[in-house]
Parts: sequence; C-alpha cells; structure tokens
Amino acid sequence: MYSTHSGATTGFRRAALRGLRWKDARAGDSMELKATRFETDGHVASVYLHRPHRHNAWTGRMHTEFRWIMAELEADDSIRSVVVTGTPPAFSVGADSEALAKHADTGGYDNGLPPDPARPGINVRPEYDDDFAWMFGYRTPIIAAVNGAAAGIGLALALFADLRFGAAGAKLTTAAPKLGLPAEYGMSWVLPRLIGVTRAADLLLSGRIVTAAETDDWGLWNEVLPDGESALAAAHEYARMLSVTVGPHAVSVTKAQIYHDLHRHSAGGSVADSKRLLDEAMATGEYREGVAALREKRPPRF
Repeated sequence: MYSTHSGATTGFRRAALRGLRWKDARAGDSMELKATRFETDGHVASVYLHRPHRHNAWTGRMHTEFRWIMAELEADDSIRSVVVTGTPPAFSVGADSEALAKHADTGGYDNGLPPDPARPGINVRPEYDDDFAWMFGYRTPIIAAVNGAAAGIGLALALFADLRFGAAGAKLTTAAPKLGLPAEYGMSWVLPRLIGVTRAADLLLSGRIVTAAETDDWGLWNEVLPDGESALAAAHEYARMLSVTVGPHAVSVTKAQIYHDLHRHSAGGSVADSKRLLDEAMATGEYREGVAALREKRPPRF
C-alpha cells in the first residue's frame, strides 16, 4: 500500500511510519517524531497531529516536527498532495495549556521553534515567509481534514490550507479573546477572505464556539461530512483525484497563481502572468499528454 522507493526516501518514510529517528543522508539532519506522524499512499501523503491524549494540543515540538515533515514531503517529487489531520478524537485544540502558562510566567510569546527550523514553502514571496503563511508557497495542495475540534492555532492551520473538509460536529473557535489575546497567526487576514468581514469579526471578537455544520454555507468548507472518519475519507478521495486526473505541474502553478493574485492589486497583471505561464506550459510533456488524452478520448497519464 505504501511507497517503497529505494534509498534515503524509503528510510524516511519507514522511519516516520514507526515514529523512529531517521538520519537524512542527503541533508544531514534528523528528526524523531513524537508529536506527529505521517504515511504515504501513492502520490498522496497524510500528516497527523499526534498527541491524542491531549487532543493534539499544539506545542513547539509539534510545530517543529510538522514543518520538518512538510519540508521533506515538498522535496519528494512523487508527492502531489498532502492531507493534514489529527489523530482522533480531535484536529487540534490549540496551544497546550502548559505552554500558555509558561507564556504568562515569562510575560512574552515563544513559538517554541529551534533557531533554524525546516522551511517549507519559503522564498516564493516575502509575504509568505512566516508561520503558516508558508503554506501558500508550498509546492502541492494542502488539504485539511478537520475531523474534530479545532481551536486557536489548530484552527489557523486549517484556515491556511488550500481546501478543507470538516466533520459536522467538529467544534471551532478562535479562542484568543477568551484568553485576553488578539487574533493569532494571521487569522485576521485569512478569515475575512474566506467568510467575509462580518462573520470573521464575529468569530474573532467573541471567540464563541461554532460547529462545522453551523458554518457549512459560510464558504469555509469544500464539504461538511457526518463525522471525522468520513471527513478524512473525503479529503483523501479529493487528494487522489488531484493526483491522477490533473497535471501536477499545472496544479502547482495554478496554486501559485491563486495566492499571488490575492497579494496583488492588478487584474491586468494577473492576465499577463497567465499568458506567460500558458506559453511556458505548452512546451511541456505534461501539456502534450493532456492534449493527446483529449484527442484519443482516454484518461491522461500524468
């Protein structure tokens, strides 16, 4: 079921599946996965926030591991989409209470990252060069399967994903105002763009709890499913569809276009870029295969 490529990549995947330490012979770094896990199936990778005994509460360790896994997957050309979820029963209930208490004791914020963490999706645009914003510059689509509660930083992670599938009963909250904090991790930027200013202001100012079912028609979800298991299954189904029916280069370039255009103020600039990118794409084997499949009335072999 899982990929078994030879060399360093095989070691990386097998070690991750067991939660063991793996030494990357290419990069010279290593990571022991304690708060996350991942697996691969063909062109699809699944990354799990994995502290189920704490409902996947976020820690600096989890943040560090998540970025490391995502950087490794981005460097693997065989991976065409990444599903991010939580080990049941939750997606992530936000920052661990012990970390919050530490911030209160020190009187300042510490993201818990090491001095030089992994840097997926970085150096695409300066606007993306920060926590979670890097997901906009990531090579492949990132699909959040919100299988349970998502609060605070856990909700922020889901909001920065490209697509979201939610369990109807999953409880959602920005959480911050009830802790005496402002909007965190760019939610004041991303949430209004997803659901509009009025609804975003409601959630950001109140920190009230809503469910995925209540927000089904807000523009937040690609689909709301009955439970966490079906939400994850729907996310995987969509990821597999992306991985076999559309060109991987086309998907990567289109994703970049979407977020570049969110950060520009010129429709003409978008049109000009699209014409340049079309010209470049038409010289690729991926385009030739797409045209051949259309003319021969068969599925493309990307």
